[in-house]
Amino acid sequence: MDEKMLKDLHDAVARDLLSKVASGNATAAELSVARAFLKDNGIDATPGQSEPLNDLIKNLPFDTEAA
Repeated sequence: MDEKMLKDLHDAVARDLLSKVASGNATAAELSVARAFLKDNGIDATPGQSEPLNDLIKNLPFDTEAA
């Protein structure tokens, strides 16, 4: 495969995953693939940098005060 083909494939995977996640219809498996895709590409977020991440943390069913 040449470099352009690999870039096109990477872009297509990213667009497909984004579409599924944004629609709210992503399966658990697709969300796992999206998570791995981000991790494999060095993308992460830390609390405080990402409002959606902060919202997720606030809604997790864990007692953070007990830790």
